[in-house]
Amino acid sequence: MEIVILAVVIAVVVIGALGGLVVGSRRKKQLPPPPPATPDITAPPAEPHVGDEAETPRDETRRTIEEVDLPDGGTATVEEPPVVEELEIPQIEVPEPTAGRLVRLRARLSRSQNALGKGLLTLLSREHLDDDTWEEIEDTLLTADVGVQPTQELVERLRERVKVLGTRTPGELRSLLREELVNLVGPDMDRELKTEPATGKPGIVMVVGVNGTGKTTTTGKLARVLVADGRSVVLGAADTFRAAAADQLQTWGERVGAHTVRGPEAGDPASVAFDAVKEGKEMGSDVVLIDTAGRLHTKTGLMDELGKVKRVVEKHAPLDEVLLVLDATTGQNGLIQARVFAEVVDITGIVLTKLDGTAKGGIVVAVQRELGVPVKLIGLGEGADDLAPFEPEAFVDALIGE
Repeated sequence: MEIVILAVVIAVVVIGALGGLVVGSRRKKQLPPPPPATPDITAPPAEPHVGDEAETPRDETRRTIEEVDLPDGGTATVEEPPVVEELEIPQIEVPEPTAGRLVRLRARLSRSQNALGKGLLTLLSREHLDDDTWEEIEDTLLTADVGVQPTQELVERLRERVKVLGTRTPGELRSLLREELVNLVGPDMDRELKTEPATGKPGIVMVVGVNGTGKTTTTGKLARVLVADGRSVVLGAADTFRAAAADQLQTWGERVGAHTVRGPEAGDPASVAFDAVKEGKEMGSDVVLIDTAGRLHTKTGLMDELGKVKRVVEKHAPLDEVLLVLDATTGQNGLIQARVFAEVVDITGIVLTKLDGTAKGGIVVAVQRELGVPVKLIGLGEGADDLAPFEPEAFVDALIGE
């Protein structure tokens, strides 16, 4: 009996233990998540159709623009649309007539140049004209950049005439000095600008020179001189190496109604010169002015290129003028430049700029002797009409004063 009871107890314990294991294993298993609830979908408001009545507007209080407070406490302003300004068309200027222009500018020239004439007259007026006095006269002429050979010729003629004629009064000395200086400058040289070719049009003028001599400005002023004489002008901006050179020349042209032909910066200057002559022919212009790049006379390659420009232009027609622009203040150094340019292109005329500054008037004589070509134009200031045709008599009168 006891054995049966013991067996029953063991069986109960075993069954209880097995039951606990089953319950524990069920708790360890994760139940799958419940299915998501179906979201409530709200249909969008229906689009109004044709014929549907609009919603009755609600009565709301509205404020006027005057009642709205602005950030700075001011009143609201309505901005007006910007006014578009009309482009101003540059007015064409009427240049000053060239006839007698140097006479009108004589006072400006004499202010800086008559020291030469006054010095010579003072020396010639001495009571005794000994060798020392004549040496001082030579020094005065050499200081004025007249040159050695012309100075010696002038002094010899003066000594002879003063000795033979016995000229002593101030009026007689002035007349004598004026006559000899005019002869020295060369009154018989042809100083007319060759801008009218023998057959057809246009006349072709090429302007050459070293940087800093005022070459591009001189080209623009020369256009004004020609326009003042009734000529139509085309400008060729063949200085493609200096920044803004073409813009500068075009501005000069626009002032007097001259057409400017230009090319790309650092482009081929010979091509620009060729196109300028071509357009000048097509437009029937009287004169084509070609501004070339400033060449250093020590740079062989650049000087060769200048010769190329000349050859290309002459494929259209021969050049009528080749003007060399020289800075009169450079003195004898300008003669070196002139000599080298003359070897590359055939110089036909000289333009002396800045003659109203510290320049010596004798450079006119020296450069003519050096090249054998006349000074045709002189620059006497920064004004647009301060370029004047060279007149020997008026120039000498400005040198020696009244």
